[in-house]
Amino acid sequence: MSHIENARRDYIESLAETMEMYGLSPSMGRVFGIMFFHESPMTLDEMRNLTGMSKTSMSTGVRALSELKLVHKKWQKGVRKDLYEAEHDQFRSFVEFFARLWEKEIELNQKALAKTEKKLIRLMEEDQTPEEEARQAKEDLKKLAEAKRYYAWLRNLVSVFENGDIFQYVPIPDDPDSKS
Repeated sequence: MSHIENARRDYIESLAETMEMYGLSPSMGRVFGIMFFHESPMTLDEMRNLTGMSKTSMSTGVRALSELKLVHKKWQKGVRKDLYEAEHDQFRSFVEFFARLWEKEIELNQKALAKTEKKLIRLMEEDQTPEEEARQAKEDLKKLAEAKRYYAWLRNLVSVFENGDIFQYVPIPDDPDSKS
């Protein structure tokens, strides 16, 4: 292992741990880390040689990283194989990653919320529903109303992230290494 590879290893391993914290495989973090430091776009074969991963695992991992917009496909004249490059703007990656997860959460839970709400309303409207169940249904509908408020707020948060307004509230700090 070269000195430069050894120096990079700590950050690459921390990326692997971070990816795992967010529900992704550590190997995807390593792939991203290797691509992050690589100076030019890479083919799947080049990545595979550096990681020792199988072609299938590499392809699956890169596809997942692409969906998360952590990796982008690049075109290069004269190169027939697909090339990939890591996203280096970590602020943009953060925004896109979390906005995507929150959108999925909103979609999933709003569908379930609407279904549950319909069932509870139907229960309350039925004549044969026991009084205690009707009371519980009414209380559950109040809880669902609070959940709706939460998802409306979360949708607004996603919007603030996606349109970049988040950086008005939480500005990106100046580069501590740059000289003014």
